[in-house]
Amino acid sequence: MLQPKAILTAMVLGSTVTLLGACGGGGDDDRPEDRIAPSQVTTIGVNSYLWRASLDTVSFAPLVQADSAGGVIVTDWYSTPQNPNERVKLTVYILDQDLRADALRVAALRQVAQGGNWVDASVQAATVQKLEQIILTKARDLRRSAVYDN
Repeated sequence: MLQPKAILTAMVLGSTVTLLGACGGGGDDDRPEDRIAPSQVTTIGVNSYLWRASLDTVSFAPLVQADSAGGVIVTDWYSTPQNPNERVKLTVYILDQDLRADALRVAALRQVAQGGNWVDASVQAATVQKLEQIILTKARDLRRSAVYDN
């Protein structure tokens, strides 16, 4: 005897197959525009391409917070082994559900060791812009690969 959960799963799968079959397609007039993955994927509250690309980009540092519903990723302080007297902390904000450049903002804090204490230091604007560009490029690549993987 089927369990209620199995029955529900079968109904959902059957409905999905029916809906997909009704969509048609596959003809000679398919255009590349028809195969572009949607730019708005929001099953987690924010654009999933930006979310995944952001997590991947800041994965070198330990995470303090990762809130997919609010679109905020905060790292802990991180120092490279090559430069232990300098550390950075990043916050990534995903501001929209669409995959757009203005839907992403990165904030960086930098500190340097002086006299046994950590002292705030400036972060070059180009550093933040470069991080944003890396995330956006990865997100676009994820979107592009979603088209070719399906």
